[in-house]
Amino acid sequence: MTMSTVKADDLHATDMESDPAYREAYEALEGEFSMINALIEARTRAKLTQAEVASRMGTTESAISRLESGRVKPSTRTLERYAQATGHKLQIRLEPALTR
Repeated sequence: MTMSTVKADDLHATDMESDPAYREAYEALEGEFSMINALIEARTRAKLTQAEVASRMGTTESAISRLESGRVKPSTRTLERYAQATGHKLQIRLEPALTR
């Protein structure tokens, strides 16, 4: 029996198109995904490891890992410290919600 590999991106695209409940749940988390991506991109641009960011923030590498994985909801102060540690500035904005 031959097993085929299915790419997560392909599954996601299919589910977004065909499963309204999946799409709604995903869109509800879009802000969190966006924040996580922004954190990781800032650290990558700064060419820093999680350990280096942690050292600059006076915290642990595991705390940075939890932050970048979305397992915790950071305070504004934590986001400010992360931005400073990576040589960025924090900007928060509100955007109109998309209506269907």
